[in-house]
Order: sequence, then structure tokens, then C-alpha cells
Amino acid sequence: MKKEIGFIFDLDGVIVDTAKYHFLAWRNLANSLGFDFTEEQNELLKGVSRVKSLEILLNIGKVEISEEEKQKYLLQKNTEYLGYVNKMTDEEILPGINELLNYLDSKGIKYALGSASKNAPLILEKVGLIKRFAAIVDGNDVSKAKPDPEVFLIGAQKLQMKPENCIVVEDAIAGVEAANAAKMISIGIGDAELLKEATYVLKDTSGFTVDFLKNLIN
Repeated sequence: MKKEIGFIFDLDGVIVDTAKYHFLAWRNLANSLGFDFTEEQNELLKGVSRVKSLEILLNIGKVEISEEEKQKYLLQKNTEYLGYVNKMTDEEILPGINELLNYLDSKGIKYALGSASKNAPLILEKVGLIKRFAAIVDGNDVSKAKPDPEVFLIGAQKLQMKPENCIVVEDAIAGVEAANAAKMISIGIGDAELLKEATYVLKDTSGFTVDFLKNLIN
């Protein structure tokens, strides 16, 4: 008998690209604090929690602020980011993802979302995908950030699957490390050198061809 498998998808850089909106909001915050923030520096924030991201940003600008100010800036950044998110449509779903989900549906393969973002349900709702996921694990469900495997282990639990029967799709090295720590198969989306610890690496989401999926599942 063929073993049952499940997929767990990261959100940003895998289903949609909200990194550009995070970048705009963080850059505007940096500018308001008197320094610049580049797209290259933004790579340091990939797959990192909001609080940790602010710490990295302040470190880049060599700025020290009080805890109270940190809370204020976190709220400010999130409010601006949500302004962008609220304008999202299904046109922002990355290439190949709809076809991938259609294929999984046709095979009766369940899939979950495993994201550090507390805004994940809102984003899925805006792009019209929320009802397609069997389970959603977001920043409200986890206490430990990737590379800790918690988010994916909860995802496997919600899918009622053994971790070793789950396949994780990620675009960040911390996410690939988390999947590997959970003993799951990991598919990295992006730079092959950067994501070399992944079981498989695809340059972008359009690499999810039916042939690739058939080979993977079999």
C-alpha cells in the first residue's frame, strides 16, 4: 500500500511574494530613523519574526531605542504592511502554484500552510486560497521561530500525518533547516547554493511541473 503524504507550504516567496511589501515598510521605518535599508539587507529578514527583524534593522542603523518605542515601531511597520496586503488579489499568486494545488487536489493529497506570519490567514483570504488548505499554522500558533521545526511539526499534526511523510516547500534557509530538523523532505525555492541543504531545489515556483511532482510523490 502506498504511504499517504502531505505537503506543508511556507507562504512568502512560495505561495505569494509579500517580501516586497515587507521591504517597503521596513525601508520607510529605517528612513524615518535616519538611515537607509537596502534590498540586499532585506534578505537578512527572510523567515524571521517581526520582533527579530526590528532588532536586525536597528543593528544595521546602529540605533538604540526603548522597549516602548520598539512596540510603537512594530505597530507602525505592521500597519503600513497591512495597507499593502489589503490591496492584494489572486493575481499575486506565484506562477505554477494554482496548477500545483489543483494537481494535489486531484490526487487527494492534503496540504497545510506553515508560516511565521500572523497575517497569513488574511493574505490567503485576499488571494482566494484560504479554503483550499486543510490546515493553517501561522505566527499565532507557534512560540519558536524557524529554524526550530515547531511550525512544521504542528502542521503535520494538523494534517494527521507522520513528520517523515510530509514534504515542505520553503524559500528561506531557516525554513529548510526547520524542515530538515523535523525529518521532512524539503524543497527549496530559489538560489541553489544558498538552499543547498534542501532535498531538492527549484529555481522558482514555475519548476513545479506535473512530471516533477509525479517523480516526487512516487
